[in-house]
Amino acid sequence: MEQTFLMVKPDGVQRGLVGEIISRFERRGFKLVAAKFERLPDARVMEHYAEHVQKPFFPGLKAYITSGPCFLMVFAGKNIVKISRDMIGATNPAGAAPGTIRGDLALEIGMNVIHGSDSVETAAREIGIHFKPEELASYTRIDEQYLYE
Repeated sequence: MEQTFLMVKPDGVQRGLVGEIISRFERRGFKLVAAKFERLPDARVMEHYAEHVQKPFFPGLKAYITSGPCFLMVFAGKNIVKISRDMIGATNPAGAAPGTIRGDLALEIGMNVIHGSDSVETAAREIGIHFKPEELASYTRIDEQYLYE
């Protein structure tokens, strides 16, 4: 099973959307294997967004992502990286389809509620930044036999 990293950003936390977002992934059949609630330290923000550090928008991004607590998660499931990206919707909520998290819950590109890994490789990197291996739970959901062929 693939794993992906998801993060409810400070605007999603402040708006009380954590439960709804978790629920969408669980109802879809994905398994929550790790979670934590915290304000991200600068060092991890720099590592997580390393490809953006030199870009002109980074100071604003850093100020926003450290402005309050985030809810960090690892979910597991078949094809979860692609499916979760589809569930999240376009980065700019103005172009996100209705029914997606951003299409239903966000209005601005700068405050778009959630981050999700964009590839299996990125997911592994981001999970490694935010979680120790021993923080990931291994278990079988009772309904897995009804989810996968």
